[in-house]
Amino acid sequence: EVQLQASGGGLVQAGGSLRLSCAVSGLTFGNSAIAWFRQAPGREREGVACIVSDNDDTVYSDSVKGRFTIASDNAKNTVYLQMNSLKSEDTAVYYCSLSHYSGKGTQVTVSS
Repeated sequence: EVQLQASGGGLVQAGGSLRLSCAVSGLTFGNSAIAWFRQAPGREREGVACIVSDNDDTVYSDSVKGRFTIASDNAKNTVYLQMNSLKSEDTAVYYCSLSHYSGKGTQVTVSS
């Protein structure tokens, strides 16, 4: 059974940092694209960042470029999202996905 478990969310003040983790079990990354999405109340789901596991190519949304960094640890089957200079508009539930698999999210709340 493939599972993706996001963790690391919490409450942080604006300007602060958090690191999210996405642990993948049930398959190995291989040549996979793993992505982070987020969804805030009343808003559409938004792609935040994506990484290709075998060559570390990355893509970021314009809203987080320069503040967030996605990284993959293939040995641990885990993808991280380092979030710096957080803003109130970053408040959302963050999810990770691989192919058509997606797990429960982790809540990030940024207080202004």
